[in-house]
Amino acid sequence: MSKKQAIKAISLLWLGSILGAGCAFLTQVILARKLGPTDFGIFSSALATITLLTPLAGFGISQYWLKAFGQEGWQAMRWLTGSFKFTSLSTLVVILSLVCWAMLGPHDALTKTVLLVLTLCVFGQLVTELVSGKLQLEERYFSLAFWQFLPHLMRLLLVVVLVYAATSFVSIQHIAYAYAAVALVLFISGAWLLLRMYHGFFALKGHNAVEIHAESSKSIVPGMFQVAAQSWPFGLAGLFYLIYFQSDIILVKYIVGAEAAGLYNVAFTVMVAVYLLPSVIYQKFLLPKIHRWANHDKVKFYQVYRQGNLVMLILGLAAMVALWILVPWGIPFLFGIEYQNSIFLLMILATAAPVRFLASSAGAVLGTKQHIINKIYIMGFAAVLNIVLNLLLIPMLGMNGAAISTVATETLLLIALQLYARYRIFNDFNGNIFN
Repeated sequence: MSKKQAIKAISLLWLGSILGAGCAFLTQVILARKLGPTDFGIFSSALATITLLTPLAGFGISQYWLKAFGQEGWQAMRWLTGSFKFTSLSTLVVILSLVCWAMLGPHDALTKTVLLVLTLCVFGQLVTELVSGKLQLEERYFSLAFWQFLPHLMRLLLVVVLVYAATSFVSIQHIAYAYAAVALVLFISGAWLLLRMYHGFFALKGHNAVEIHAESSKSIVPGMFQVAAQSWPFGLAGLFYLIYFQSDIILVKYIVGAEAAGLYNVAFTVMVAVYLLPSVIYQKFLLPKIHRWANHDKVKFYQVYRQGNLVMLILGLAAMVALWILVPWGIPFLFGIEYQNSIFLLMILATAAPVRFLASSAGAVLGTKQHIINKIYIMGFAAVLNIVLNLLLIPMLGMNGAAISTVATETLLLIALQLYARYRIFNDFNGNIFN
């Protein structure tokens, strides 16, 4: 792919992500204004709980597809049967676990109802990830951008209808039902696309289009336990990421209260929008290519890592400064004066922007080959550290403690990722990590 094509693809993915983030952001603004800090906190913490456990459904299958097809090309089609069997079983386990938590956890009746309804969102998120992996492998960037934009648009439209067009009172339960309805629509449409992939309607890019010869068709077809043995590092990576990035909302809700969780979620929502750019570049555009380069072109692999460090550092610093300038008037304007206390939270979290941007580069290269196992150890340490810091700091400092623990965790994670990348993956190359 030429530089012009690459820029066009990244721009398309970024535009789709920006539009999706814009819809998600507007949805959060509407809900925050309509529900108020307390009810918004209940809904946000329930949704964060669902989001936290969703990676266990499928447990890294979509990310493993990128690695498998990067290594094996068309022969990786043999992994699909086991992938779908394992996905079905793991999804069932996640659903049952969420239902048990909703019924038996320390919840009031309202929180329990919202959790039970939002459990259906697991199905929507699952197929969203699997179809996204398929589209990445096909390098169908317009379709990928639209597919990932669609859930946010649908949720926004339903929320707008409920809040502004409905004549009766709109409750948290109504919002939860809207989110569940979107998830079911996505599940039905995504399942159809995945079924077509399974039956051969798949246009893999980056590998020569070859027919499956008699001898290759006799290759071993892995079962679901063999798939699980390969995909679990990617599943744990997704889970650990969500723990140190999103568990703060849940812990703030249960330790401080629902109102504090609502205030914290406003700051969190802004940071999610900021982190879109490195996510688009690495997770949606570069990742399939990084897996190919790691196996077949190590020089290119190193060049992308080295140049990415510099670009990500510059963009992250720019994002931090922009947030410091815009936040004091932006939060009251968008969310309302009752969210004034979110400003200081966001000023703290903004300091993690250059750290997160720079970590994206090293994190991507650690997802290749055998390095994913060590990445899991690093991210697992970060997840445990984040929980410990939250349990120590939130009781003392409240919401600010959660923000400080996030910045500290992100910083230590960056140091570990960059040191590993520089001295274990690229130790044969000269030069420092920024140029």
